Amino acid sequence: MITAIVLAAVEPATIPEAAQAIADIPGVESVYSCAGDVDIVAVVKVRDHEAVADVVTGGINKIAGIVRTTTHIAFRSYSSVDVEEAFSIGE
Repeated sequence: MITAIVLAAVEPATIPEAAQAIADIPGVESVYSCAGDVDIVAVVKVRDHEAVADVVTGGINKIAGIVRTTTHIAFRSYSSVDVEEAFSIGE
């Protein structure tokens, strides 16, 4: 499974509609509107890199109001749950 984090700059007036349209794309796990250099952050989880390309270029980039996107591919996931399970001695 491939996880990609997509950062999107969006025309301000279209942020709510663009965020919902992104959330409706199959393979998009979660979408956040945010402050900072980008307006929307989307987490994509799909089977392979070709599917990432389909979601980003065939879906997200075609949504009205999207100005540009930057996609980051995750190598490894870390969370407190993962760390606790990895170092648990079976108490």
